Amino acid sequence: MRRLWRNKSIRQLLAGLLALLVWQVLSLLLGSPLLLPGPAAVLGRLFALLLTGDFWQRVGFSLLRVGLGFGLGLVLGLVLGLLGGRFPLIQTLLWPYVAAMQAVPVASFIILSLLFLSAGQLPVLICFFVVFPPVYENVVQGVRSTSIELLEMGRVFGFSWWRRLQYLYLPTLKPFLLSACTVGVGMACKAGVAAEVIAVAAGSVGESLYEAKLYLLSEDLLAWTVAIVIFSRLLQRLLQGLMQAAFALWEGR
Repeated sequence: MRRLWRNKSIRQLLAGLLALLVWQVLSLLLGSPLLLPGPAAVLGRLFALLLTGDFWQRVGFSLLRVGLGFGLGLVLGLVLGLLGGRFPLIQTLLWPYVAAMQAVPVASFIILSLLFLSAGQLPVLICFFVVFPPVYENVVQGVRSTSIELLEMGRVFGFSWWRRLQYLYLPTLKPFLLSACTVGVGMACKAGVAAEVIAVAAGSVGESLYEAKLYLLSEDLLAWTVAIVIFSRLLQRLLQGLMQAAFALWEGR
């Protein structure tokens, strides 16, 4: 029994079952499916949605925009983070913008952006807005954490910039970048759907959430919420696997 408990997957499964039990108890205590339908009803509704083409079209619409925003935030955060970590002047010049992106509420930025962007374009910008700061800050920290002795050795042996990046910076950057991307993809999913809800982006998951709230369809509202959680976790796992494979390929394993 103790050996089973040491297994992380089993602990997570038991925690998930406990969460479902708590959900069921709360639903029974409230005694109103309108306020909080039980897990069986919500999961049944989710399975019904999974069988419809409209569900997958909306999920594809939303995931495409989340992916675009995340990709932009990752690439720009990585490039500027490398430059900011290497050159303090660049970090100083970028500081006001990064600080503003970290401090401005996402809802405020969504409303402001609607003055310039269409509802379909908005999620891409919002996902970039929430992904860029953690990627940038983690890359800067990773570059600054690289051993000075190793960098000096690279200079002595005449390493090119590319070789220094591959053999000196990358091993230090790896945990920082993995952590930033894992957190960032979850934030991107939440922020992207929030933008769709506020903008009522046609054909999106956010529009379905808005309509479920508008017409008091509690089962639909929770079913779409569960779907967002599931796809967010799947994206995190997929991204972790792809990045591990990319790092292994880069390191020549």
